[in-house]
Amino acid sequence: MTKLTTTKKYAPALRKKALAIAEILDQLYPETPVPLDHQDHFTLLVAVLLSAQCTDVRVNQVTPTLFAKADNPLAMSKMDVKEIEDIIRPCGLSPQKSKAILGLSQILLEKHGGEVPQDWAALEALPGVGHKTASVVMSQGFGVPAFPVDTHIHRLAARWGLSSGKNVEQTERDLKALFPENSWNKLHLQIIFFGREHCPARGHDPSKCLICSKFGIKNPPK
Repeated sequence: MTKLTTTKKYAPALRKKALAIAEILDQLYPETPVPLDHQDHFTLLVAVLLSAQCTDVRVNQVTPTLFAKADNPLAMSKMDVKEIEDIIRPCGLSPQKSKAILGLSQILLEKHGGEVPQDWAALEALPGVGHKTASVVMSQGFGVPAFPVDTHIHRLAARWGLSSGKNVEQTERDLKALFPENSWNKLHLQIIFFGREHCPARGHDPSKCLICSKFGIKNPPK
């Protein structure tokens, strides 16, 4: 796992702003159900992999068919890659994703006893599994503190002035430094929910947004 560390100092005003945002999100989203339907660590891993450049809604429409045929590494490893590709085609990038799903299933059997490892390096070594996917599995699957940064979180952190927004790695470092570790797993979902419902990239009216209006954000960057 690539260590994301920072020596940057954050002004007290910025930390106060971050905590105020967290309070708003807690009020709106006291519960944070995992948006991807899954039954265990393996089905979560596959669902997260499928969600790359695809909506959670679409993934949840596709995975019942896939998991009805194979909901564990052994069954998935016996499937033909073309059959997997045909099922997951609506999620996009199906040639790459189908090969990754088949490949990681085989590796889980060969190296991890058919179980999804609770280990950063082992997860990130799996085909199709990058840092963000591993972060989701570690946080939502195993309860390990992590701050997965997707497109919603990346743009909102910049919009709200919590990060420079230069890249997702910097955004992750900034958010981890600003918020208490015990809030990361819940907070990253809260930000995603808020972005989808109240703070979209396009057609956004800052005056009607609970967070943008509170901090005087008039013309936030997309």
